[in-house]
Amino acid sequence: MTDQTSSDVERNTTLDKVADRGLDAPATGYSSATPEEHELIVRDRRFDRKAMVPRHWHSGDPVATAWYNSVSASLPRGEAFFIDTLRMFRDDIPPKLAREIKAFTTQEINHTREHVAFNRLVSDHGYNVESIDQGIQAMLDLTAGRPKEFNLAITIALEHFAAIISRQLLAKPEYLEGADPVAAEVWRWHATEEIEHKGLVYDVWLHATRDWSAWKRYKTRALIAALITKKYFGNRIRDAIGLLEQDGYSRRQAKWKLYAFLWWKPGMMRRMFFEWATILTPNFHPWKHDDRALIGKLDSPYADAVMPAE
Repeated sequence: MTDQTSSDVERNTTLDKVADRGLDAPATGYSSATPEEHELIVRDRRFDRKAMVPRHWHSGDPVATAWYNSVSASLPRGEAFFIDTLRMFRDDIPPKLAREIKAFTTQEINHTREHVAFNRLVSDHGYNVESIDQGIQAMLDLTAGRPKEFNLAITIALEHFAAIISRQLLAKPEYLEGADPVAAEVWRWHATEEIEHKGLVYDVWLHATRDWSAWKRYKTRALIAALITKKYFGNRIRDAIGLLEQDGYSRRQAKWKLYAFLWWKPGMMRRMFFEWATILTPNFHPWKHDDRALIGKLDSPYADAVMPAE
C-alpha cells in the first residue's frame, strides 16, 4: 500500500471536519441512508372507473373531500415535472440509480394515470378542478430556464412532503376511515409507492452535486425546501377553499373549517410538522426514518380494487 500524499491527508482532514459538522455528504461522491437492499417495485394498479364514488367520498365530509381533491388535482402535472427533472440526470449516474429512475418513472406514470381518472370523477360531480391544474402549470412555468439542480431541489422538497403525508395515511388508518373504498385504495396504493421511492431524488441530488461544497448543497436545498413547501401548501389550501365554495360555503366558513381539519382534528398538518422540518436539518436524508414495514403492510389487499388492464 502506498503512503498518502500530503494533499490526500489534507483532503481527508477536510472531509472529516465536514462530517463532524453534520452537513450533507462530501463532494467525493454520495453517502446514502437508503437501505442497500431496498428496491422499487412497480405495482401497475387500475382502479374501477365505473365505481359510484360519491361527491363527498371521504366520510360524507365536504371538508375532508375538498382537501384530498385539491391534492389529487395537483398531482398529474407535478409528477410529470418530477419525471422530466430526473431524466435530465440519468446519463451520468451510477447504474443502481439509473435502474431506480426507470422504476420511479413507471411508478409516477401509473400514479398520474390513476389520478387523472380520479380527477375526472371529481369533475363529474360538478367540481371545477381545471383551475387547480392551470395553477400548477403556472407555478412550474417559473422553473423554465433554471439550472437543472434547482429543479431537482424543488423535487426533493415535494417528494419529502408526499412521503410524510403517505406515512401518515399508512401508519394511521383513521385518516381514511369512512372513505369510499375505491377512493381510499387509490390513496393507499399511491402512498405505498411514494414511501418506497422517497430517497431516490435525494440520492440523485447527492451524486449530481458531488462537486459542490457541503455548505452550498445544504443551503440550496434547505432554502428551496422552505420556499416551495410554503408555496405548494398555501396553494393547496387556497384550492381546497375554492372547492368548498363550490359546495356553497362562504370563504370565511371554508377557511375556518379547513384549518380546523388540518391543524386540529384530525390535524394531519400539526402532527407531521416536525417530520417535515427534518428537511431543514444539515444531516437530512429521507431514509433516516425507515418505513419499509409500511410498504409491506399494504402490498396484498389490492385485488378487490383492481380492474383488468385496458
